[in-house]
Amino acid sequence: MTLYTDMKFLTKREAAAYSPLALAFLGDSVYDTLVREYLLKKSNMPVGRLHAEKIKFVCAEFQSAVYSLIEDKLTEQEHGVLKRGRNATGNTVPKHADTADYRRATAVECLFGYLYLTGDSDRIRELFCIIKDNINQGGE
Repeated sequence: MTLYTDMKFLTKREAAAYSPLALAFLGDSVYDTLVREYLLKKSNMPVGRLHAEKIKFVCAEFQSAVYSLIEDKLTEQEHGVLKRGRNATGNTVPKHADTADYRRATAVECLFGYLYLTGDSDRIRELFCIIKDNINQGGE
């Protein structure tokens, strides 16, 4: 999932030095891009429908479910990043989201940002395959 061929990836230690909310800032776009790519390749449909489908999977409630899906499949270090993201302060929770769901969604985004910065695209794809399986089952 490398967008820039000349991008210098960070060591795990360097990536972990970023605040969890900064990692989530990047991870949000990584996760969003994966969902968009998946939906586009799955079905050629009008942009309005693509957007409506994307919203189902790029929301706090679904991403909170993703947290539960991947939590027990993570390495110790990845689990630590996930927990840092979940416990990050400074989140302003949108009115339409539950606080616990929003924090867990932030944790997932934090993990994806961390993996992206370290250049671990194989791991990103591996975790997203688990998520895709859930999308294919209707997001239950």
